[in-house]
Amino acid sequence: MPTPSNATDFAAGGPRVTVIGESLVDIIDDPRRGSAGRHAHPGGSPLNVAVGTARLGLATSLVTHYDDDAYGLLVDQHLRSNGVAPVRGGTAPTSTATATLGDDGAATYAFQVSWDINGASLPALAAVEASTHVHTGSIATLLPPGSHATLALVEAAQRSATVSYDPNCRPGISPGVASARRQAEDFVAASDVVKASDEDLRWLYPERTPDESLAAWLELGPALVALTRGAQGPVLLTRQGRVELQGEPVDVADTVGAGDSFMAALIAGLSQLDLLGAGARPRLAALAPGDLHVLAAYANRAAAITCSRPGADPPGRAELGTASPDADACLRTQPRRIRRAG
Repeated sequence: MPTPSNATDFAAGGPRVTVIGESLVDIIDDPRRGSAGRHAHPGGSPLNVAVGTARLGLATSLVTHYDDDAYGLLVDQHLRSNGVAPVRGGTAPTSTATATLGDDGAATYAFQVSWDINGASLPALAAVEASTHVHTGSIATLLPPGSHATLALVEAAQRSATVSYDPNCRPGISPGVASARRQAEDFVAASDVVKASDEDLRWLYPERTPDESLAAWLELGPALVALTRGAQGPVLLTRQGRVELQGEPVDVADTVGAGDSFMAALIAGLSQLDLLGAGARPRLAALAPGDLHVLAAYANRAAAITCSRPGADPPGRAELGTASPDADACLRTQPRRIRRAG
């Protein structure tokens, strides 16, 4: 079993972010190209968010699992080279998701995924209690036994940190839509900021529109909910208002990791506006329309940059810049539609 990393790996000073969730290795296997057609790279939505926040200047740790096998070493190198401090638990081999391409290029998927962070309870708790913000989502919030530990860590974090959640649904390895819906709502109710894609919400709530689901989630308690819609752009909703942007024009390489880059930039933007941490909850709940515009444009831009290059490759702060307090300047090139909440 790997030795859990110490939570004090955080950089000194400034906001501290802990992400809780799976690390895995995405394997692409194209038999048409022989040995050259097989390659592997680190992935997993929480891992991508952690790399994204670290690249945007936030001291970041990732409570996760990977083994000391070949794939685990690949994950470890990726995290550490991006400045993410891992806090590891569990005993299973490193999780993998394999996409095998057929003669027509279509992919079939096979998952070998486990989520268990046993053995890391104390360093994980220390990490969340030392954090300004805690983020979780995806498989980590659905797959037992680790999903129970994840919710307990989120609840412990609420005393000192703000919390964000992205369901990033994976129907192929979900325990079922009814169970996934219940678990998602538990995490929504425990969070200050929630982000979901239109595909997530259509799968969880097929009987209503994504906009209706977004509004229903806002009533469960978060201060801010966000909806990503691919090229249609994002929607951000609070009790004070709503911002809707079109997606930025971009030559798309692929969309892998775009939603995770959006989430990471949303967290970083909130940090730059001094809206992270338990003490910031009243100000987050009263988020001004101008700041909401800034956050939407900043996260939208991060997703567009990621789409412009292959794989989950989120932008750094030098590339993305900062969340400008001047909403008009930040949005001057953004076609947008804005309307007040009723």
